[in-house]
Amino acid sequence: MSEPLRPIDPDALRRACPATSFAFTSTEELTPLDASLGQARAVEALRFGVAMRGDGYNIIAVGADATGKGAIVRELLAEVARDRPTPSDYCYVHNFEDARSPIALELPASRGVELTRDVAKLIEEARASIPAVFEGDDYRTRRQAIDERVKREQEQAIRNLRTLAREQGIAILPTPMGIALAPMRDGEVMDPEEFEKLPVAEREAIEEKIDALQEPMSAAFRAMPRLERERREQVRALDREFTALAVQEPIDALVQRYATLPAVVRHLEAVRADIIERGALFLAPREHERPEEDGEAVDGASLRRYEVNVIIDHSGAAGAPVVYEDNPTLANLLGRVEHRSQLGALLTDLTLIRAGALHRARGGYLVLDARRLLREPLAWDALKRALSSARIRIESAGEILNLISTVSLEPAPIPLEIKVVLLGDRMLHALLDAYDPDVDELFKVVADFEDDTPRGPCAPEEFPRLVAALARRHGLRPFDASAVGRLIERSARRAGDSDRLSTHVEDTTDLMREGEHFATAAGRAVVTAEDIIAAERARVHRLGRVRERLREEINHGAILIATRGAVVGQINGLAVYGHGTVAFGKPTRITARVRLGRGGVIDIEREVKLGGPLHSKGVLILQGFLAARYALDVPLTLSASLVLEQSYGGVEGDSASLAEACALLSAIAELPIRQELAVTGSINQRGEVQPIGGVNEKIEGFHEVCVDRGMAPGQGVLIPPSNVRHLMLADEVVASARAGAFSVFTPRTVDEALELLTGVPAGARDVDGRYPEGSFNRAVEDRLIAFARSAAAFGRDDAKDRQ
Repeated sequence: MSEPLRPIDPDALRRACPATSFAFTSTEELTPLDASLGQARAVEALRFGVAMRGDGYNIIAVGADATGKGAIVRELLAEVARDRPTPSDYCYVHNFEDARSPIALELPASRGVELTRDVAKLIEEARASIPAVFEGDDYRTRRQAIDERVKREQEQAIRNLRTLAREQGIAILPTPMGIALAPMRDGEVMDPEEFEKLPVAEREAIEEKIDALQEPMSAAFRAMPRLERERREQVRALDREFTALAVQEPIDALVQRYATLPAVVRHLEAVRADIIERGALFLAPREHERPEEDGEAVDGASLRRYEVNVIIDHSGAAGAPVVYEDNPTLANLLGRVEHRSQLGALLTDLTLIRAGALHRARGGYLVLDARRLLREPLAWDALKRALSSARIRIESAGEILNLISTVSLEPAPIPLEIKVVLLGDRMLHALLDAYDPDVDELFKVVADFEDDTPRGPCAPEEFPRLVAALARRHGLRPFDASAVGRLIERSARRAGDSDRLSTHVEDTTDLMREGEHFATAAGRAVVTAEDIIAAERARVHRLGRVRERLREEINHGAILIATRGAVVGQINGLAVYGHGTVAFGKPTRITARVRLGRGGVIDIEREVKLGGPLHSKGVLILQGFLAARYALDVPLTLSASLVLEQSYGGVEGDSASLAEACALLSAIAELPIRQELAVTGSINQRGEVQPIGGVNEKIEGFHEVCVDRGMAPGQGVLIPPSNVRHLMLADEVVASARAGAFSVFTPRTVDEALELLTGVPAGARDVDGRYPEGSFNRAVEDRLIAFARSAAAFGRDDAKDRQ
């Protein structure tokens, strides 16, 4: 028998970080950490993406949310944005040539609001000055002159017609139906009876005169509308002249103020022309409008057509904008055109155009959560279109899907210059990369955030400074050196590696807050390790309902777990269970039964479809190990079954393959396994033990069962040697190990595990290819050879019976 396998040193079970490792007393003495812990690669990628010019150099930041990547991104962008120029403002103004397509005007930063105020002031002045000039004596005199001239011409035409008719003895009479001609005698109009009594020749002569007067009368009356049109045109020309005089000075002043902005000047001239043409709006606007509930004008020719809608406003801003849109719907990204209800109809105008996140972030940076973005219908495709075309075009879902045909506004697109940063996890990025070819074109920079970072010495310089920064950022009490050491140990446990620290800043921050809570309750001004330990235990208790119920079931015997004695074909495996954010370990009984046959090894979990592919792979590897190691010269005539007892849910992973191998070999050799030991680890076909996950939780789970039942000599756990670096066990387990009541062993092979579990030397083949007498492997091989011979004898007897 080889030298017995010794348990690992208790100091290796938890890499402690005592307060004596630090040169400070509390975090008040430390300079806060400016950069994030262990994220140098990701920060470098962010800086590259931000500085890089060219199409498609947007950024996708991948990694766990708990790493604080969102905060890192926003802090870095805020730092960079301060040194960038403030981008232009944009306004929407009325398009006097096509009212459905408002024009986008670009102005220097903060001048958008200035233009809005100036135009509003111009309209107010026009509402006062235009009525004033129309009420002046000059206007009234010239208007009266136009009206009187036309009236004179109309009256003269009527007089001329009357004179001509009187010369012919014909009277012109007004009637309800218009103008009528009637014969006269002795200066009096003849009545119809008198006219009928006249001789026929005389009547015919009168009728000929009346017919002759029809043409001059028609010509005179045809001139009346012409004269009225001339009057109206002269009045409109007069109105335009006086309206132009009323607004000339304020508009000229605005044109001079915005002389360096040609687009604004063109718009002001268009406003001048429209006001001159529609000056009557400023005299009695309600005459041109229909009444409505809210008092707003219904007619599109209302004064709202002159308003300026600032869609992008950088008033008072310094540097480029940084926008985080936490609800990236289509409307919140691209903007929208709102409507107002008027008399049952939905109407809109340029003042109801609203900006989206792309507008607000134009010229700067937009941060979006990728998962939320992809959940919103049409939002992802809309963002890609905007980035590809470098334009922001306001579209509604109905327009994109061609579901509506209602006439609405089509605002002019605004040029887009922006850096978009998507926040997502690695799986989401992998799926996008696999199924959307546009991702590589539009998001060329990937900032990959680390989940952990090398721990280095026991007390790394950066982590205490990170604690100091978090404490000051969140207004927490100072943390003393012992509390910082405990936080480092917790971070290593979170990383699952004693040589690394977790970069999940949110988890550390939460534990700091909870530790401060206990420090406050204890009346301490500084948070200590005692407070952090209390917070850890309180968290375990809060989330420990399922864990405690399982422990009760084991203690009551409902779940069968043996922690004493020795049993053939039975072993304690270790499993990890997850419940929400909590993971905990629980021992599971694994049993094996064997008999003569040719069925091989049957994995009951796989047969009933409870075993996952990785678990099935582990059992198949076990079969390969068994077939290649024993009874090489005889057929393997074995039927065996393996099962995780009282397992009623899915089983996944190959971490039970070492335990399954030991249970199966114990059943074949008929040598019992010590039940005070539990086993975890996977194996390969050569019988070498390989690392597994969740090693801390698994060990702690078996330790709890042992403690509940009363510690017995020799209790412990077998784990792969390569998992030693991952050990950050609970204080209770380390204390039991120091007291010699609990041990952790690290077998490198199945043979070493069998020797420890059975107390029988495994044995190695000699020069003749045989295992030594009394060895475990010899017992296995002898049993398999016996199975083969029995099978052969059974075959011969069966052949004789058939003869």
